[in-house]
Amino acid sequence: MATVLSVSGSPSASSRTGRLLRHLDQRLIAHGHQVIPLDVRTIPAEALLGADFRHPAIVEATDLFARADGVVVGTPVYKASYSGVLKALLDLLPQYALTGKTVLPLATGGSVAHVLAIDYALRPVLNSMGAAHIVQGWFTLDKDITAHEDGSITVAPSAGEALVQVVDRFSTVLGGAPVLAAAS
Repeated sequence: MATVLSVSGSPSASSRTGRLLRHLDQRLIAHGHQVIPLDVRTIPAEALLGADFRHPAIVEATDLFARADGVVVGTPVYKASYSGVLKALLDLLPQYALTGKTVLPLATGGSVAHVLAIDYALRPVLNSMGAAHIVQGWFTLDKDITAHEDGSITVAPSAGEALVQVVDRFSTVLGGAPVLAAAS
């Protein structure tokens, strides 16, 4: 099966975005994919903000993108766009780091006013980086994600059903095995 790089572009350790991605990673694993999580916030700030292309963490992130067949990119929406920490990483990757890859963009935010951030802010960047196929992304409202103290989440049923469909579509494009039971 495919290798999927699951990138959380949230600057927060307790982020709903990061937790949602790790939750969805389990669905991709159930499809038979190998999933490699990458939390951009764990890359040293001096490497990201200093544009240190030779920093070991940047070299490692670049290698992870190169090895992946598919990439899930998740971000909280701030001021109608994707996060600055995600932008910093994308700027340090090779221009065509997504060439030949299938990409699933996901976003979370507090208001439906930000729902178009995927199509008008994130998708053009992913496209410019050479993505072979950017599947239909999904925006999830913060209120539809309940974070629990143990690190797990509960996704509201309607949002959970939509996310399962989006992740399953992404998996199908990658050649994933079908999953019989829908998990939210």
